Amino acid sequence: MTETDPEITQLLHAWQGGEAGAEDRLMALVYAQMHAIAARHMHRERPDHTLRPTALVHEAYLRLIRSDIALQDRTHFMAIASLTMRRILVDHAKSNQRIKRGDGARKVSLEDWDGPQQSQMSDLLDLDMALTRLSQQDARCAKILEMVYFGGVVCEDVASFLGVSPATVNRSLKIGKAWLRRELDTNHEVHPEGGFRSSDQEIR
Repeated sequence: MTETDPEITQLLHAWQGGEAGAEDRLMALVYAQMHAIAARHMHRERPDHTLRPTALVHEAYLRLIRSDIALQDRTHFMAIASLTMRRILVDHAKSNQRIKRGDGARKVSLEDWDGPQQSQMSDLLDLDMALTRLSQQDARCAKILEMVYFGGVVCEDVASFLGVSPATVNRSLKIGKAWLRRELDTNHEVHPEGGFRSSDQEIR
């Protein structure tokens, strides 16, 4: 936890409570963290993508402040911000038909993930569809992957937010990453041996 986390959480509550000036102060505190998340997303995009991290931050922020999501704390805010950015990029890819196999799209690498298939890659839409299928089997596992992989949220914060142990988060990451690699490798639905436990714990 950084020293700004409690202040961000307080400002979130103040802003959602209608306090004047809270939104501007909140944006000043979260901008750098949101920009870092946007850069992570854009690193996986094609170099000539029409969106840039700054534009992605602004679009995501606008969607967040116009939504009716009750943001609980800094971790929740950053997780939802990251998911919103991914949704923006997926929508952009679909509407502009910019990401196609063999059409120069930058591939999504599962860097920083343990395992023998370190070089496994896929495009954004493949990854989005795979995560959607995973969420249908285990929503919590998919959310953990999104929070850690896309949002850069540390495991301890994910565990605290979801009300589970760090060991549970790490176990879900291991299972989810293995499943996702197989899914992307075969490009069709592959169920992990033994399946997933269903979970009713959602970020929203």
